[in-house]
Amino acid sequence: MSEPPDPAAPPEAAPPEVAPSEALAPEAIVPEAQAPEPAPDPALFAHALRIAEALVFASDRPIPAARIQQALPAGVDAGAVLTALLAATAGRPVELVEVAGGYAFRTAADLAPALTKVVEVPRRLPRAAMETLAIIAYHQPVTRAEIEEIRGASLSQTTLESLLELGLIAPRGRKEVPGRPSLWGTTPRFLEQFGLRSLGDLPRREELVSEPAPVLPA
Repeated sequence: MSEPPDPAAPPEAAPPEVAPSEALAPEAIVPEAQAPEPAPDPALFAHALRIAEALVFASDRPIPAARIQQALPAGVDAGAVLTALLAATAGRPVELVEVAGGYAFRTAADLAPALTKVVEVPRRLPRAAMETLAIIAYHQPVTRAEIEEIRGASLSQTTLESLLELGLIAPRGRKEVPGRPSLWGTTPRFLEQFGLRSLGDLPRREELVSEPAPVLPA
């Protein structure tokens, strides 16, 4: 038989209370879900849309999203505005396009046959200039001697100067070899002229050779 408890013994201490949050392991505590950001005011967003459209229209070069962001009201994201503007102009005679690291308005490609009937046809790049430009685009930075080696023909100073005058190529430093010849590369103007967002959008070389040479403004 068990002995009766000693009345003189002190009572046993009760176990400490544990708060509910302390009873769970740290990894079991799920943080509260963050509240979604409130949508911008429709009137404010519409105003931002007008600002972005005016900026793109007024710029003579593709305008980057970062520059557009500087002009928008606080709290309005340029990416959302440009996405809305891309959707709004899709299928219109003049469409917003992403080109050369920025955004610009371009006439719809399907309207080209009608426009060429009344708009003066721009001059085309000579074959030698087109070949040189293609070599620079795919092999940049590249020296004049390397261009001549790839083409299998000499490169005239006139051809190089014409590409420079059009703003399609620019010097990219010098190669660290005897004589330190100039290196050449393409420019943002090249991307803009050929409707490319970046050099990664260049077609395969065989496609470029098979297609007609693009036209350039007079």
